Amino acid sequence: MPLSWQVAWRFRQSKRQNGYISFISASSTIGIGLGCAVLILLLSVMNGFESELKNRLLSLLPHGELSAVDKNGIQNWQQLTEELLLDPEIKHVQPYVKAVGMVQKGATMKAVELTGLDVNDKQYELYSKAIAKESWDDFSKNEQSLLLGRGIMEKLSLKIGDKVQILLPQLSEGQRLSAPITRWLTVAGSINIGGEIDSSIGMFHIDLGAQILNVGEGAQGIQFYYHEPFNAPQVTRRIAYTIDQALYISDWTRTQGHLYNDIQLVRVLVYVALVLLIAVACFNIISTLVMAVNEKQSEIAVLKTMGATNTFITKVFVIQGAINGVVGTFFGVILGVVLATNVTAIANWFEQVFGQGLLAGDIYFIDFLPSELQWPEVYVTAIIALLLSFFATLYPAMKAAKIEPTQVLGH
Repeated sequence: MPLSWQVAWRFRQSKRQNGYISFISASSTIGIGLGCAVLILLLSVMNGFESELKNRLLSLLPHGELSAVDKNGIQNWQQLTEELLLDPEIKHVQPYVKAVGMVQKGATMKAVELTGLDVNDKQYELYSKAIAKESWDDFSKNEQSLLLGRGIMEKLSLKIGDKVQILLPQLSEGQRLSAPITRWLTVAGSINIGGEIDSSIGMFHIDLGAQILNVGEGAQGIQFYYHEPFNAPQVTRRIAYTIDQALYISDWTRTQGHLYNDIQLVRVLVYVALVLLIAVACFNIISTLVMAVNEKQSEIAVLKTMGATNTFITKVFVIQGAINGVVGTFFGVILGVVLATNVTAIANWFEQVFGQGLLAGDIYFIDFLPSELQWPEVYVTAIIALLLSFFATLYPAMKAAKIEPTQVLGH
């Protein structure tokens, strides 16, 4: 072992005779460890929410939409969809008709946003996670049927096979509201995406929607699903600029983007807050070393009289302080990784023991606590903790190197 390491270890062992210094040293190690563990845990939970958003919500909802300004709809949409499918960033393209209205059962009404889709087997692959196969089969066979979100069905106490009345507003000449368009449709099944979306979503056949809304071209717009949904704003605009028609441009960040923005905001706040927590713990290293330097002035003076250089003394106290950072970071990373990989099971156990759910499925799009550990974030957390620990040792170490043996030994 190098001499500087031996001296640093001797100083560290001997300083345990001072209980106060030992307490400050231990608190710095524990603070660094807890900061690393909590940071890794919370970042993994944020990654889990982002992953669930992408794999659950965004696997069902369209990533981008182009709708015609003209009431007649998208011109030559059949040929256009075939051409757009050649784009490598596009996973799926589908025409749609959209209408906002009311669903009525008896005296009870509920607002709904109905999307008319081209019903086929390939289309079901997109919605297989949210719609039962039997419900989709019944829906595809009966054009006078619709699918409603689970929240709407619970609100209206609907069952499969019930008849409901759809009321859609219409504008007369002079842009004045006239009597709503009404249709009686059969409930073929429910849509279970998760969260508040289930309380407002519905599906019906595109041909029926085009007929009711008097869309001349048969498709009011085109919906896109991309291989990378987080690129939706840029890709949707790029596609829109290639179409020679006046279009409204929209993407999922306009309707559900608040979920993604909340995740990113919490991620930044967590990172800043816990890095500051680690930094505060590192200040204890400064306090520990400053007291250790004051306590070991005579030993430092003796080492200097024996030929120890300022660099050697600096290295001794840097090593002594860095041990706290290394130990705290090591155990903190291990604890954080263990918690991050088991947080879902721990949360489920907590819910079973206390009988209280952590996430409400009717508000959020999931009803469990997700987690996804990403090793680059673990490495970055460990590096930040080690660097902060290292910088915290510099001032006390340089102060120790400036001690003059003549002044110390003279007293």
